[in-house]
Amino acid sequence: MNIFRLAGDMTHLMSVIVLLLKIHTIKSCAGISLKTQELYALVFATRYLDIFTDFISLYNTIMKLIFLASSFSIVWYMRQHKIVRRSYDKDQDTFRHLFLILPCLLLALFINEKFTFKEVMWTFSLFLEAVAILPQLVLLQRTRNIDNLTGQYVFLLGAYRALYILNWIYRHFTEPHYVHWITWISGLVQTLLYADFFYYYFNSWKNNVKLQLPA
Repeated sequence: MNIFRLAGDMTHLMSVIVLLLKIHTIKSCAGISLKTQELYALVFATRYLDIFTDFISLYNTIMKLIFLASSFSIVWYMRQHKIVRRSYDKDQDTFRHLFLILPCLLLALFINEKFTFKEVMWTFSLFLEAVAILPQLVLLQRTRNIDNLTGQYVFLLGAYRALYILNWIYRHFTEPHYVHWITWISGLVQTLLYADFFYYYFNSWKNNVKLQLPA
């Protein structure tokens, strides 16, 4: 554990809290992509297969449980809650997210650190997380009118991965033989996908105007 890892975890947690706050208090999921949320639920379900078999620390277990529970609860809210689901814009959220799953799975079968079920699923979750934000970004470009909580949610998600990159750099220079190319490249791709959003987010903040993405 180091300051960058902790900051990344807390930023990730804050993104979940912001989204749940929007859904639970405002009873709205407007501007949120269900496709992205379903992908994140799959990411955590396949990444944390070891939650009840491999104990690392209490902190690690609690964080896993939080992200598993929150991801599936968000999907439930958007699909089943009688009020929240009315605000879901199904006509705009049309990204074919299932086409992201198969390539990531095939890639994980051929590129992994060890060919075991848990390791392949872990690698699959890394590849899938790298592209899971795509349906959300496409939805934001289509709707253009982005409310503050949605903008903060996406920003915090991007910031979490950027902080993790700093964590990897720090560990590479402070821990002997710390090399994880699959994790690093996946994280870099994920962060680069946010670059355009970050640009418009900081511009809107600097100029004190409403966040809008180009169509």
